[in-house]
Amino acid sequence: MDFELTDEQTMLRDTVREVLTRKYDIETLRSVTDTELGWDKGVWKSLAEIGILGLTFPEDDGGMGAGPVEFTSVMTELGRAIAPEPYLDSVLVPGSLIAATADDATRGELLGGLAEGELLMAFAHLEPGDRWPGAKVATTATGDKLTGTKTLVGHGDCADKLVVSARVDDGIGLFLVDADAAGVTRTAYRTSDRRRGAQIEFSDTPATRLGSGDASQIIADAEVGVQTALCAEAVGAMERAMDLTVEYLKTRKQFGVTLATFQTLTQRAADMYVQLELARSMSLYATTALASGICDPAIASRAKLQIIRSGRDIAQEAVQMHGGIGMTAEYPVGHYLARLTAISHTLGDATDHLSALSRTVGDYDMVTVG
Repeated sequence: MDFELTDEQTMLRDTVREVLTRKYDIETLRSVTDTELGWDKGVWKSLAEIGILGLTFPEDDGGMGAGPVEFTSVMTELGRAIAPEPYLDSVLVPGSLIAATADDATRGELLGGLAEGELLMAFAHLEPGDRWPGAKVATTATGDKLTGTKTLVGHGDCADKLVVSARVDDGIGLFLVDADAAGVTRTAYRTSDRRRGAQIEFSDTPATRLGSGDASQIIADAEVGVQTALCAEAVGAMERAMDLTVEYLKTRKQFGVTLATFQTLTQRAADMYVQLELARSMSLYATTALASGICDPAIASRAKLQIIRSGRDIAQEAVQMHGGIGMTAEYPVGHYLARLTAISHTLGDATDHLSALSRTVGDYDMVTVG
């Protein structure tokens, strides 16, 4: 199997990198994330104009019909730039749910709006007290009205429409809700990595059901896609954190010589590289599985577990080897630490994924040596 990007995929990656590099240095990033919105509408418009927002949507719905390799390439570049634009929360996740459940007219309208950058959506699923992988979904749907509370809604503060999970007679249903509908109360907050989220309460809120039947498997498949996307984003952040560290070791002098002269530091940098390659290979494993039509939570957990371990080691070493400057808000490496830490706690931490994998050991045949 050829793991190299095609010419078209390389061009896509380079185009996204150029857009983000041209916009974001650390000062601009800090100023943008300090605004009420927390991201830049100009960058969002640029991503829409080059087709990134509609990348994974069918061509009939205004998209480009691309697959997992393409969207993970975009996520990696977003990770390298720690760009705050809500591509995953506001487009990829709700878009995948709409594509899987909505009728033709609704799907075309919503996906077209997302692709053009004119519509923002969010998926409201987790509730207070939930811990991955469980989601109790206590929110209820009575007819066309929803009542309940959703929390940890990524970029739910700026969404125009919401896809909401709720309990129905035949299991879990997905519902489309206008974010400014009657009975909706949004409490916005800022996360430790300078992103935005919201807790959203619904009280007899008008809603339209998407599709029919139990949507639990659709939600589970979407979660695998989210884990894969987060893995790719983390790899991009790790790459840049390591690049910054190596550059610092080559230029910063101590006792009249560069830090790269000290063997202990170069050995630690080599360990960072090993962790990066482990993370990159597992991210590629998860992406390749999705591209092959395999949507397996176990594969996503294997990849996420290594991503969490590598991200922790690389980010901590990057800060340590930079010394005091690594802890300052004016220098980028601490921001990579913050983002990698946030990713490591999104949809399960290392203990959660290790526990999930341990529970499935009995599902596999044992290998014995005769």
